[in-house]
Amino acid sequence: GTAVLCKQIKPNSNQHGKYCTRKSKEIIRAPGSCLVRCSKKWKVDLMSIIPHSYAFVALKLFLVKFLYIYVYTEKEKIAIALYPYDAIHAEDLGFKKGEKHGEWWKAKSLTSRKEGFIPSNYVAEADTIETEEWFFKDIARKDAERQLLAPANKPGSYLIRESETSKGSYSLSIRDVDAQGLDVVKHYKIRSLDNGGYYISPKITFNDINSMIKHYHKQPDGLCRKLEKPCEKPKAQKPWDKDAWEISKESIKMVKKLGAGQFGEVWMAYYNNSTKVAVKTLKPGTMSVEAFLEEANLMKTLQHDRLVRLYAVVTKTEPIYIITEFMANGSLLDFLKSAAGCKVQLPKLIDFSAQIAEGMAYIEKKNYIHRDLRAANVLVSDSLLCKIADFGLARVIEDDQYTAREGAKFPIKWTAPEAINYGSFTIKSDMWSFGVLLYEIITYGKNPYPGMSNSEVMSSVQRGYRMPRPENCPTELYEIMTSCWKSKPDDRPTFDYIQSVLDDFYTATEGQYQQQP
Repeated sequence: GTAVLCKQIKPNSNQHGKYCTRKSKEIIRAPGSCLVRCSKKWKVDLMSIIPHSYAFVALKLFLVKFLYIYVYTEKEKIAIALYPYDAIHAEDLGFKKGEKHGEWWKAKSLTSRKEGFIPSNYVAEADTIETEEWFFKDIARKDAERQLLAPANKPGSYLIRESETSKGSYSLSIRDVDAQGLDVVKHYKIRSLDNGGYYISPKITFNDINSMIKHYHKQPDGLCRKLEKPCEKPKAQKPWDKDAWEISKESIKMVKKLGAGQFGEVWMAYYNNSTKVAVKTLKPGTMSVEAFLEEANLMKTLQHDRLVRLYAVVTKTEPIYIITEFMANGSLLDFLKSAAGCKVQLPKLIDFSAQIAEGMAYIEKKNYIHRDLRAANVLVSDSLLCKIADFGLARVIEDDQYTAREGAKFPIKWTAPEAINYGSFTIKSDMWSFGVLLYEIITYGKNPYPGMSNSEVMSSVQRGYRMPRPENCPTELYEIMTSCWKSKPDDRPTFDYIQSVLDDFYTATEGQYQQQP
């Protein structure tokens, strides 16, 4: 929301800007339909009230003595910190989880560079459901399942979320174990009473959701199991400094080398000694700075939960640095081969596939092309969420061993025939690569076309050969793989369609919600 003045205020002749005092009862309308009122006698610089894309309430304080600012709608509200916040800039104010405030925490707007306050996504209004550890706002059913099935949670972990299908209603999601010993998530509708109470089973009703939670902590009373502990919440992502695109090498502190590839190394690092990031260093000569920057400027506009976020670049001196968000479990290929990855069961493998399809559906919608989709270019978080990396980079690589399609570095086994033969890269050639990626996932990272050289793969595929169904691969998944490998690009499905099929792979024959206990 754009900040506006509710009442015209005369400029103070002695100071720059416009000011208000409690005495004259001027009120400022701030984002989020809140009213910000100034304390008695103290003054505020109104010129710096601006909207901010990272949901900072961007107010620059002109501190005469000591200023308190209160937030009003019908009555004063107090906000509680949901996450600890470590100051990134000198003007930021760190705080601890659970702290309350009678004044705004001053911070620095990443867009305007004006002084302001802490990120709004790190706080919630006190005495509302949003401050409860078990409440997850704006989370879809599928993502609720992913959160609950993350390694940090156990059977009995639960969360309350807003219902996707019934506006204004809530759902209870609980992690459970089925008859085969597989981890599953059960969902229960929380229904409202006319008098304002709630119930899951009409046999027992509650005045509020807190009372309901306490009851089901003591006994299951018809649920699949009793509630144990709230689902672990992923920490809200710190907003990146929007002005920090071309950054200095000195602002990056390399900490740990994570790996090395054909075109450079990957490091875990810190930006400004505060924000953990991943840094990809490119070997000199890998690509021209101009071509890279042109592509990178396009890449940074692609922002989705299933795409690795591109933060910044270093291009003034070689090697080029690419700064992205850090993903704790590294590449999907390495994770699948690891001790933890080998234990991942089929439903989670299908979910990995669905997450990648979701990211590619976004790329498809944006009329973009990845060009190098494979397990090595998908990253995994500590809560086993997948994000697609390196989208678009393949287009600007200048290495002869890569650009020559028969070169040793070219990913022949993942590349569609029309892209190999004619250089025709489209979203449909990405779909071919996705089929090979499904093979990598279901085989826990095995090399596709085992025992075959690149030239053998090229000639065999040209003659109509397709990889056989891997052991333990469901027939339905293999059918998706072969649909990705249709000879005619237009006969291959869309990522939007494949995402819907994979999302419903196990739920198509099940009811959305458990029956009332």
